[in-house]
Amino acid sequence: MWQAETFDISTIERELTWAADIGMNTVRIYLHDLLFAEEPRDFLGRIEKVFSVAASKDIGVVPVLFDGVWNPKPQLGKQPEPKPFLHNSMWVQSPGSDMFYDRSRWSELRNYVFEVLSYFKDDERVIAWDLFNEPDQVDVVTLKLGSRDEKIATATELVSTVFGWAREVGVTQPLTVGVWEYEKDGQVAMNSLNQLIVDQSDIISFHCYEPREKLMAVINALATHGRPLLCTEWLARSAGSTVDLLSVFKDAGVGAINWGLVDGRTQTRFPWRSWTEQVDVDEPWFHELLHADGTAYDVQEIETFRRLTSS
Repeated sequence: MWQAETFDISTIERELTWAADIGMNTVRIYLHDLLFAEEPRDFLGRIEKVFSVAASKDIGVVPVLFDGVWNPKPQLGKQPEPKPFLHNSMWVQSPGSDMFYDRSRWSELRNYVFEVLSYFKDDERVIAWDLFNEPDQVDVVTLKLGSRDEKIATATELVSTVFGWAREVGVTQPLTVGVWEYEKDGQVAMNSLNQLIVDQSDIISFHCYEPREKLMAVINALATHGRPLLCTEWLARSAGSTVDLLSVFKDAGVGAINWGLVDGRTQTRFPWRSWTEQVDVDEPWFHELLHADGTAYDVQEIETFRRLTSS
C-alpha cells in the first residue's frame, strides 16, 4: 500500500468512498517502521494524503504503528504474490523478529515513533494511536521464533518502551494497545503484557471475534475500567462474529471497527484455519464486506450497517 511503486491513492479514495456509503466513520490503518526508515519524508507525505482523503469522506483514522502478527521477516521492495486461498499469506510484522528480539536495536524504532507522532500530534483526523497490534501473537508463519512466554516477556518490555516514547511526544490523541485474549467470563486473560496495556491505555481497545453472549461479557468486563471502549477488530462469520452484532456495540455505546472491507490481496475472506487445512474457495466469507468492484457480499449485511449507523 505505502511504497512508491504501489501507492494507489485512486483505489484508496474509491474504497473509502464505499466505506462512507456503508456508514463507516473510522478506519484503522497499518503503518510500518521499514517504510519510514527507507524514505521518511515521502512516507509521511503519503500518510498525509491518505488521511486527507479519509477526512474528505468524514472518516477518522486509527493508525497502527507496530504489529506482532504473521510473517516475522519483513523486507522492502516488491512484495511476493499472495498464496492462493491463504488468509493473510503475505502480511508482515513490524518490527521484524530480528529487531523485536534484539533490545540493542530498539533505539532504531524511537525515531520512527517520534517523527510520525510528532507530525500528527495535534491532528484532529487521528481518532487514536494504536501503538502495537497483538504484540504477543503466536508466530503462525514459522512457529519457531521463540516460545510464547518469551514473546510475551519481550512484548511487555517493548510495548512499555513505546508507550514511554509516545508520552514524550505529547500527542493530543488517546494512546491504546488492544487486548485480544479473554477468560470464559469475559475478563481479560491477565499476564504482564495485558496488565501493562490496561494500565497504560487512555482508551481500552480490544479485539473480539466471539459470538453475541461472549462479546457482551467482554464489553461488560472491560467497562469496569471506567474508560471509553473501542473494538478495533471484529467480524469473523464462521466464528460466530457476524454483522448483526453491530447492534450490540451500538446499544453499549462502544465504537467498532470490523476487520476487512474489500476482498483483495490480504485474502482474509478465507479463514484462519486455511493455514492448517485446505479450504473451499466457495465457502462463506470469513472477513470482508465487498467484492473488488464494490458490490456487496451480502446485501442484507450492508443494509444492517446503513440502518444502525444512520440512527
